[in-house]
Amino acid sequence: MTMLSASPALMKAAPVPPHAEIANGSLQVKLYLPDAVHGFYRGTRFDWSGVVADLEYQGHSYYGDWFTATDPAIPDFIYKGADIIAGPCSAITGPVEEFTPAVGFDTAKEGGTFLKVGVGVLRKPDNAAYSAYRLYDVVNGGKWSVKKSATEVEFTQVLNDPESGFGYIYHKKLSLIAGKPELVIEHSLQNTGKLPIQANVYNHNFLVLDKQPTSEAFRITLPFALTATPPPGKELAEIEKNQILYRKTLTGEDRVYFAIDGFGSSAEDYKVRIENSKANVGMTITGDKPLVKMSLWSIRSVIAVEPFVDVSTEPGSTSTWKYNYAYFTLPQR
Repeated sequence: MTMLSASPALMKAAPVPPHAEIANGSLQVKLYLPDAVHGFYRGTRFDWSGVVADLEYQGHSYYGDWFTATDPAIPDFIYKGADIIAGPCSAITGPVEEFTPAVGFDTAKEGGTFLKVGVGVLRKPDNAAYSAYRLYDVVNGGKWSVKKSATEVEFTQVLNDPESGFGYIYHKKLSLIAGKPELVIEHSLQNTGKLPIQANVYNHNFLVLDKQPTSEAFRITLPFALTATPPPGKELAEIEKNQILYRKTLTGEDRVYFAIDGFGSSAEDYKVRIENSKANVGMTITGDKPLVKMSLWSIRSVIAVEPFVDVSTEPGSTSTWKYNYAYFTLPQR
């Protein structure tokens, strides 16, 4: 990753961000750790914990940078020739989560505060509408702690902000299953404040498989007949019953983005299967809560299936949820 905020003559080698590595014989995983000063991700959109820098299975890399450079002046991302330049709130990798909407933003006055779980209490600087791509000042980031073993990393964020009324204990554990190419992500959110936390959470699932471009080699399968709003351009991708099929290699500024519907009220519909016929590998993503929303976003460098679940938590209550990522090889043709 390259920073564009200084001329090459003035740039120095960036320090290696705090990270941890775990493995179980089948998978090797590198994770970035939350750090307000030296962390890889210090934006105010995504949860700071459990950012997967890379995951290797059978000689294949599943995650990594989907952008080629970063620039603090960019809100989301832009194209610049062969480069994809991401802003500080979007420059992140792997399975990462965002809690949405920003809790308390609409009722906060100018200069007041609001909440992004996994980040902290943020300042509302003016009366402009909330933007996930805007970098807000962190008033109270709580206290992060990390516990690591050979096969798992646990993150805990304790936030207590009496002035705003928000408080919580957020816990996330990423663990590898013994003898299996599986990654499990478990969460709990305990509301210790005076105000309810009304929010959904989704995983952005930035899949960057072997740095391959998004192409006809990818196939996405869901357990229900799906509809897309708006339908994708047929020259780029098509829906066939319960599958999403790419029709060309995405290039330039090609984008396939749509909301997915057709799922029911059971957690059984939270199952995403992605295959790549060129690499002969794939993965499934399953969750233990019903979907409330789902979407697909993909450009030439990345595919992101985004499942949303409700994690609203009243004061004194705790919400829990879990994802399972299973990686596999396809039969040789």
